[in-house]
Amino acid sequence: MKKIIKFSLVLISLVLISGLFYLGFTPSTDKFKDEAGEKIQGSIAELEKLELGGLDQWISIRGADTNNPILLWLHGGPGSTQMPFAHEFDSKLEEEFIVVHWDQRGAGKSNHSGFSESTMSFDQYKADAVELINYLKNKFNQDSIYLLGHSWGTQFGLEVAFENPELIEAYIGVSQVVDSNRQAEIAWEWLAHEISAADNQSDYEKLMEIGQPPYSHSQYREFASLVIEYGGNFDLSMLELALIAFRAPEYSVFDYYRLINGMNRGGGPLHSDENMMEYNYINDFPVLEVPVYFLAGRNDYNTPYELVREYYEILEAPEKGLIVFENSAHTPMFAEPEKFTQTLIDIKK
Repeated sequence: MKKIIKFSLVLISLVLISGLFYLGFTPSTDKFKDEAGEKIQGSIAELEKLELGGLDQWISIRGADTNNPILLWLHGGPGSTQMPFAHEFDSKLEEEFIVVHWDQRGAGKSNHSGFSESTMSFDQYKADAVELINYLKNKFNQDSIYLLGHSWGTQFGLEVAFENPELIEAYIGVSQVVDSNRQAEIAWEWLAHEISAADNQSDYEKLMEIGQPPYSHSQYREFASLVIEYGGNFDLSMLELALIAFRAPEYSVFDYYRLINGMNRGGGPLHSDENMMEYNYINDFPVLEVPVYFLAGRNDYNTPYELVREYYEILEAPEKGLIVFENSAHTPMFAEPEKFTQTLIDIKK
């Protein structure tokens, strides 16, 4: 028996060590190469550390042609980085844009020992974004950028576009946040119906125990877990997402630890005394001075589609569009990647 146990421990150790070497210790990003295996002139493929708001933060920059416009992606969460998924979904985008993924402070590669939760403020994220936009403009000698926010990224991204229209070629809100109170109310009604249809007594009791909104941050996390369970949030399973992310050359084994740590933290430090941040963009931002495009999943109950449509209908902007993804919930870039990519290319044109 002791020999079997010892053998099992050795086998487990070998698997773990193999996993570490598979994930890698030195992050990189693949160069753009021609058929002869030579680097394509005028392309860019870089991982870069730069200081934003007094903190070292990481970006990936990938594009087949540096004369193309810049697309800066503000990921969701806070903590749900997009960089480790770029290798799976961005290849066509990188032919049309210089695609920049930014691990925000406290997320992914930017969740290192120099980071402090005390710096997680709404205004700081906005300031970091503006500093990064100006850096990218100067680096590529361009006047403005395409700014894409997803979920949490739309929350401060839209305000960045509102306050700095001269920097923004167009604002793209994917799963746009609109009204904190009403989106929770809509999701609660939907969830109550779905749980009733599933005849799941334990989930019903859990929902009743959580109660109806408004929520504290801890209550909201419990509520959001139910929304995920019933298909109103992620379009891929956690296993599917993990299998994609763990193949990213841009991440080392240490970066995955930082990523998981940041995701587990979430946006807690942003919420004072457990009280959820409140916002109502219909009231506060009825006019934007830049073109605006909303990309919304029909089945999204994290940032419900009906609120995005309501906001779209009252919003005044030089140009606007609402693109609905019929087979998506909160992550149309994963559920319908071909349509998502083509939509962004069409917006550029």
